[in-house]
Amino acid sequence: MIRGRYTLVVALPKGRNFTDGYKALLEAGLELPPLGNERALLHGQEGGVALLELRNHDVPTYVDLGIADVGVVGKDVLLESGRDVYEPVDLGTGACRLSLIRHPRANGPLRRIATKYPRFTAQVLRERGWAADVIPLSGNVELAALTGLADAVVDVVQTGATLRAAGLVELEVLAHSTARFIVNRQALKLKRELLRPLIDRLRANAQRHPAGT
Repeated sequence: MIRGRYTLVVALPKGRNFTDGYKALLEAGLELPPLGNERALLHGQEGGVALLELRNHDVPTYVDLGIADVGVVGKDVLLESGRDVYEPVDLGTGACRLSLIRHPRANGPLRRIATKYPRFTAQVLRERGWAADVIPLSGNVELAALTGLADAVVDVVQTGATLRAAGLVELEVLAHSTARFIVNRQALKLKRELLRPLIDRLRANAQRHPAGT
């Protein structure tokens, strides 16, 4: 158990958002534990800030359930998770989009849609009144559109190069995503003196240095 052993527990996802999130928090004045070449899953000395390195989709769960006080995660992951966390800062990094993707020769009705974002996709279908089955996949979503497993897919797109290489087309952008700083709602009250200034500095830095500038 790590509760009570650290002044703050931070959850960061593996990959690019780890690097961007770590940098943003450092620039906002948070004293994060140093990282070695061989990263452990838990960093930090008791009485200081602890850092958890998690899979992307696990970050909202750890923050919502109070194991971590705060975290950094993409908006796409938040939309899929449905977790009740406070989302005070758009860090502006890791920009991508959730899009509806299809093979250019597919022109029939959408009966099956494959995705790594089944909750989000099902919600879009309900909002639009579309009758289609959602097929959850854990990887190689584009292959579902190429093989006929699904009539279309919903997936993350950054530059679109992967889609073009696969011969697929982006029909519609369903949501835009950037990295967000998220906070456990109870921690926001209990650690207000630490978290409120941190949130203010993160906001100021994000406005001062927008992504891509």
